[in-house]
Amino acid sequence: MKRKWGRATVLAMLVLLSMVSGGCGYHVAGRNDSLPKSIHVIAVPALENKTTSYRIEQRLTTATVHEFLAKTSYRVVPDTASGDAVLRGKVLSLEAVPLLFDTATGRATTMLVTLKCEITFEERETGKILYHTDNFIFRNQYEISTDVNNPNSIKNFFEEQDPALDRMAQDFATRLVAAVVENY
Repeated sequence: MKRKWGRATVLAMLVLLSMVSGGCGYHVAGRNDSLPKSIHVIAVPALENKTTSYRIEQRLTTATVHEFLAKTSYRVVPDTASGDAVLRGKVLSLEAVPLLFDTATGRATTMLVTLKCEITFEERETGKILYHTDNFIFRNQYEISTDVNNPNSIKNFFEEQDPALDRMAQDFATRLVAAVVENY
């Protein structure tokens, strides 16, 4: 059985094939590396903590180092003298405010945590600033147990706070590494 292809069908197939093979110009975040080719080692010293939140800078630093190692080919070191580029940061504020309330008791059921940081990424040898922002903001929410008669309700609140801060640190690191590597 011989099949006849019409001109319109062949033309439509050629257009479709060219669109698929040509791409659309988009790229996956974190895959475009616009940093200078001279950078192979990135120094990530511990972020400074300007808040009263205990060890938040350690969570953010650890998550950032892990993200660089997982998503890029750069070597990461803590010593600024050993890196081709240095990523410095300050945790400026960390706030938790009630987001949702239990209508029966009036107590908060969900808290919104907001983190604000200042970030500078510079080429160590030249001192050239490759990325800087003093308004790097992240938000995340976590739930609070509403069972006030349960002696474990306070325990549940604090047990959820650590995972919430870990999620926020991971989100911070993912977006920070993408911003630095893609030079947004």
